[in-house]
Amino acid sequence: MPVKVEQAATPAQRATEDDLRATPKDGQKYELVDGQIVVSPAGNLQEVVSVRLAALLLAFVDQHNLGNILGSSAGFRLPGGNVRSPDVSFVAKGRYEQDIVPEDWPDLAPDLAVEVLSPHDRPRVILDKVGEYLQAGVRMVWVIDAKASRAVVYRSLTDAHTVEGAGSLDGEDVLPGFRCGLAEILK
Repeated sequence: MPVKVEQAATPAQRATEDDLRATPKDGQKYELVDGQIVVSPAGNLQEVVSVRLAALLLAFVDQHNLGNILGSSAGFRLPGGNVRSPDVSFVAKGRYEQDIVPEDWPDLAPDLAVEVLSPHDRPRVILDKVGEYLQAGVRMVWVIDAKASRAVVYRSLTDAHTVEGAGSLDGEDVLPGFRCGLAEILK
């Protein structure tokens, strides 16, 4: 579950992007959410699944020159002021200014955001994150539950479907032609 990180600021002060930049480089995933720095401890299984999926997506996206695949260290400055970092994300070609990947967090939402559940994630927190992604303009969100061997694909909060262990993740119109068996990344 996300944990608030102790800050030098008093509780009445809101954390800033500078506070987020100053978080330790300790392998944890930090985000700026509603004026607070939160950390989501990752588990090893979560990382393995994220890397497997990212590798498959990267090969497909590079082969078809579709854009960029980013890992969990990449952040996106969303319209509400939060800086979110999906476990894996895709930004289509032409979405970055002059098609150059910025060094800092861009003011845009990725086309695809993927969250791989860790043992510490709470369902309500994940659903809030999915809602924020969709409201910010993310076209598709995949929430992968490795332990349960399933994924939920969201196009909106009311347009969601579950992919079970033998099923496949489909890039649909976001990544046309991409298809990956869920079992392939949950080995």
